[in-house]
Amino acid sequence: MKKSTLVKAFLGLALAFTLAGCGNDKYANDTHLAIEDGKTVVERYGRLQVNGTDLCNSQGQPVQIRGMSSHGLQWYGKFANENVIRTLRDDWNCQLWRAAMYLTNGGYVSNPSLKQKVIDSIEACINLGMYVIVDWHVLPDKDPLLYEKYAHEFFTEIASTYGKYPNIIYEICNEPNGDEVTWKDNIKPYAERIIETIRKYDRDNVILVGTPSWSGNLTPAAEDPIIRQNNIMYVVHFYAGSKSGSNGKACRKMISDAMAKGLPVFISEWGVTLDSGDGGVFEKSSLEWIQFAKENNLSWANWSVNNKGEDSGVLAYNADRDATGQWKEKDLSKAGKFMRGVLRNEITLKNYKPSK
Repeated sequence: MKKSTLVKAFLGLALAFTLAGCGNDKYANDTHLAIEDGKTVVERYGRLQVNGTDLCNSQGQPVQIRGMSSHGLQWYGKFANENVIRTLRDDWNCQLWRAAMYLTNGGYVSNPSLKQKVIDSIEACINLGMYVIVDWHVLPDKDPLLYEKYAHEFFTEIASTYGKYPNIIYEICNEPNGDEVTWKDNIKPYAERIIETIRKYDRDNVILVGTPSWSGNLTPAAEDPIIRQNNIMYVVHFYAGSKSGSNGKACRKMISDAMAKGLPVFISEWGVTLDSGDGGVFEKSSLEWIQFAKENNLSWANWSVNNKGEDSGVLAYNADRDATGQWKEKDLSKAGKFMRGVLRNEITLKNYKPSK
């Protein structure tokens, strides 16, 4: 046999073994590390992009990023500092931080200085080599059109100042809700205009668009997506103990159906509890969702970093009142211990044992 034929045969055999080792999980080698070989996740992945339904690195390879969300910055903004975010990176293995800025209830509309907490978050993540979701946290105000002029003002400042950095992800409408707030008449036209504003200053960073029913219904967006825009993803939220979360098969089918139609999806908020933030920690249901997210390359942020004493908060009641980030095990709630284990790749559905 000729040398060239031998080489070809060897390469073919190696490829066969590689494919056999990967099975059906094309993300099997994704280790979800915040730092690997001395490089941060942003140094390794660079500016993110959307190819098909996948979030990809700058080279076009599918990636999944995972991390934690702040609580409302008007209440728990003290945790949006570099020491806390560094702890989440170095001890919790977070690749992502989400800065949740409400509009009302003491949020940006009545208190525009709150944006400084977002800026602190952005600059910390740039320094630490993490991705940061800039979250325009539509929730009690329901309709994103209500404060659209403020959104243009805010995203103009953020995109013009920080759009040159690959760390930035824009979430332009957290959880639109209410029967009268529809995809066609409210959310989509709002999103198209805000996207246009952001793209004046930032042509490439990923933009996340909320969906109807508290970002719980992807179907209208899948049937009528935003066109002529690159690097757009659509948001879905769930809480593992609530109807959409605990009845995971139906919700996951909705996500799969939307992705089959070509819709790129990002889980920008999910919780281990009921959607109230309480009701206990639903560990097994959470792990089923985490496994589904991994299999489908769905990136996510968990709600949330606070010490108010609610079950979804990762800190024990009144722990770390000075927001130093120097957390010991006693400072963590049940949700905190669970999420730290998940993010460190220590707790999986395969090895799950209920916590005591």
